Amino acid sequence: MYSFTSRVRYSECDEHAQLSLVSLVNYLQDCSTFHTESLGLGIDFMASNHFAWLLAAWQIEVLRLPRFCDDIVVGTWCYDMSRTLAKRNFSICAPDGTPYVQADSLWFTFDTQTQRPCRIPDSERAYLTDEPRMDMPETHRKLEVAGTPRVGTPIVVSEQNLDTNGHVNNAQYVLMAEQAVEDTGHLSAPMRICVQYRMQAHLGDVLVPTVHEQDGTRTVVLADEGGEAYTVVSFAPLAPALALS
Repeated sequence: MYSFTSRVRYSECDEHAQLSLVSLVNYLQDCSTFHTESLGLGIDFMASNHFAWLLAAWQIEVLRLPRFCDDIVVGTWCYDMSRTLAKRNFSICAPDGTPYVQADSLWFTFDTQTQRPCRIPDSERAYLTDEPRMDMPETHRKLEVAGTPRVGTPIVVSEQNLDTNGHVNNAQYVLMAEQAVEDTGHLSAPMRICVQYRMQAHLGDVLVPTVHEQDGTRTVVLADEGGEAYTVVSFAPLAPALALS
């Protein structure tokens, strides 16, 4: 496992002095990018070899949100890799090992010259570990969308939404989806967040959020003006037994 320690900053908190969801996802992303840099396989290496890692899907179980000034340990490991798909777990824990967050994710590599998915380079086998997959449900590449749709306010992609690949950062989609469901009630732990990334959004693109609610699950489709989805994000409650006191 690769891990790093941090402390929840005021700038990372929501109005309840808890780690915000967008900051939470940023911590997971930061952990994977730190991991790449620690092995000499980071941004510069990928740029020189004309490929990038892209995220296909998240499954994030938020058991409890750490609060302002809490010390945390963020970890990640790659437990499986085929020719075209890598599977990576993440965790956020207290220093004593008490879990806050556990996550599973699916990744693929993208040829930046041909602008197409590509076979995972042999260099990336360095991420593989013998650590087993977390005890979580299977992570699906496609999310079901059910419930009566409610169209929200369109969002125009600005420079602050972009990452080094020139498209909307993974965490920003979660933030946009969270904002789209705010008027149906505040999201709170314990919850499961599932994200499916379908298409890249770029500067100036317009994302139209449509919220679907069924049986306590709120699913947000962030689509272009023609209805083609960029990303699908679902927020579902976890069983009360998973909540931490």
